[in-house]
Amino acid sequence: MEDQYPRYAPGRVRDAIMQVMSLTSKPLSVNEIEKRVCGIIGPAPTSSVRSYLRLNTPERFVREERGLYRIRGPAEVGIQRTLFQTQEWREPIRFGKAQLIHGDCFDWIDQQDSNSLHAVVTDPPYGLHEYTAEQQAKLRNGKGGVWRIPPSYDGHTRSPLPRFTTLTGGQLEELRSFFFVWARVLLPRLVPGAHVVVASNPLVSYIVSSALSDAGFERRGEIVRLTMTMRGGDRPKAAHDEFPEVSVMPRSMWEPWIVYRKLIEGRVQDNLRKWKTGGFRRSCEDKPFGDAIASAPTRKSEKSLAPHPSLKPQAFLRQIVRAVLPLGEGVVLDPFAGAGSTLAAAEAIGYRSIGIEKDAHFFDMACEAIPKLAKCKPND
Repeated sequence: MEDQYPRYAPGRVRDAIMQVMSLTSKPLSVNEIEKRVCGIIGPAPTSSVRSYLRLNTPERFVREERGLYRIRGPAEVGIQRTLFQTQEWREPIRFGKAQLIHGDCFDWIDQQDSNSLHAVVTDPPYGLHEYTAEQQAKLRNGKGGVWRIPPSYDGHTRSPLPRFTTLTGGQLEELRSFFFVWARVLLPRLVPGAHVVVASNPLVSYIVSSALSDAGFERRGEIVRLTMTMRGGDRPKAAHDEFPEVSVMPRSMWEPWIVYRKLIEGRVQDNLRKWKTGGFRRSCEDKPFGDAIASAPTRKSEKSLAPHPSLKPQAFLRQIVRAVLPLGEGVVLDPFAGAGSTLAAAEAIGYRSIGIEKDAHFFDMACEAIPKLAKCKPND
């Protein structure tokens, strides 16, 4: 019977199992594990999944009651658990047409119906390492860790920045694996023609982009957020006077938001009629939505409402969110909701939206911030 399955390279099923188990916050049944493995590599024999679990329990896995398995910990695997472990999830919170869920986005997405979501706009933890519990604790205690805490300028305190240049080769591979598994879980839940717009960084966007391509999404370009950050432009450390005319790397003047789409059914007009997706909503009848958007840094008034280290301005987000539903119909998902700025933008526009946030600290922040950010009147 198992001759009907593809012949995978040695370790392919094993690696898929480890990816699945390292990116979930709950114990999984064998059927759930097999389903997710098949979503990553295609059809796989149940016996191979069961054998690997059985042979590696209790070294790598813990078998709980009712045949549920969980991984022992990040030290046992090659993929780092990047977000906070939380034992108790809160009840979903609603704000108008927005719904905020405290939970793990991998687990939540996996439970959704096929063809039920119409767009994704998200600013994920694309460095991953900076959002581990250890690094977040350092940041919140003002110590920084891998986060760079810039000195004050003209009396103004500037937002922390993650040091992406410190990421190791192993952490970069974890990044690719994280987004590949995420994209494979997400793909069947999106309607045909749904766009996925993901904030990134010039140093790692190629990794995130290749992961989404390999997962089966169609690349549709990039949106450039034209804004100067404090990233780059520094002289050599401890040698400023010796090399006064040298910048170690270019000062960042833009932020890439990569754009992918689930394949459409038939022509774009056919897809629009059936699924309400496939293109971008024009800025106005005479002006198409463009891929370069001038954007000031996030205003102090917004940061005071949502003191998240990566908060994006409402003036920018509302343009992106409005564009991803070409007919103004459907549900926008932010699986890494943070302080809820995407949901606030959707609420301000009048779209339905769902956000998932795993970190209890950011979940609480979003509960307070979403209704306030939605009422902001950006003047960019």
